[in-house]
Amino acid sequence: MKVGIIGTGWIAEKAAITLNGLTECEAYAVGSRSLDTADAFAKKWNIPKAYGSYAQLIADPDVDLVYIGTPHSHHYDVTKEAILAGKPCLVEKAFMANVRQTREIIELAHEHRVFLAEAIWTRYQPAVGIVRRLIADGRIGEPRLITATLGYSMGNKPRIMRPDLCGGALLDLGVYVLNFVRMFTDSDIQTIDGYCVKSDTGMDLTNTITMILSDGIVANVQSSASCVGDNIGVIAGTEGNIIIDNVNNPQTITVNGPDRTFVETIRVPRQITGYEYQFLACREALQEELLEPREMPHAEVLYIMQLMDDLRQKWGVSYPMD
Repeated sequence: MKVGIIGTGWIAEKAAITLNGLTECEAYAVGSRSLDTADAFAKKWNIPKAYGSYAQLIADPDVDLVYIGTPHSHHYDVTKEAILAGKPCLVEKAFMANVRQTREIIELAHEHRVFLAEAIWTRYQPAVGIVRRLIADGRIGEPRLITATLGYSMGNKPRIMRPDLCGGALLDLGVYVLNFVRMFTDSDIQTIDGYCVKSDTGMDLTNTITMILSDGIVANVQSSASCVGDNIGVIAGTEGNIIIDNVNNPQTITVNGPDRTFVETIRVPRQITGYEYQFLACREALQEELLEPREMPHAEVLYIMQLMDDLRQKWGVSYPMD
């Protein structure tokens, strides 16, 4: 599968490293708004083709999948252009700026019968299946409480501070902890509430979100762009708990029994970067002529984005494209 990478930032570099480590996929082309930037990126990561515009990359008939690694504030236009050209797309998280854009793009992809996926990498990783099996096997009894924190001290990065770049912790980091809850229970959220501390530019820097689910689970999650979090996720049940060492890229899963007695630690398979699973899932879906990956269906993309829209509205965090 020949992948065309749109964007040349650090997340695009991570995609290139990942693709260079795979035999089933290839970093075939890179597109930037500057040909010099694209050329430098292509030389650094041994990519055969470089384009000085996104449109040129999309028009390349040999590109099998367009990976969109620009800031999420800029996903809408380029994804729309790719879909209208009939190009399958893997779009970085957060998928779009808001639920309106998300719905429009998903409807467009369905109308044109073009594959579309969100690159929320944790959804595709082996840890998801491991934890789901542990829960299904009754290893911790009935889940009753889910907690997760994700925090990085990011300083004054423009993508966090600027409304025009859809700044704040929620779309950048909170999307992971919301997905952490949804990965391990598909129970409807009956109530959701939250609070945040905002920057001088009006973006949420630290937030906390509490959800009550219809199956009786309470979920409490936090994200922050202004502190070093423990980044741990816990699923607590009536007979024990499961502790995930890093909700952003799980490496170890620890199972404890009653009274927190240690049972076992499971290590996930060795990885290139952890991004490989989303590319392989897209390849498999394209081979099966699907319009969405099984790991992250469009309905779930919409559900998460609606949650984030609702929270931003409550907090008074807005973007120019809202």
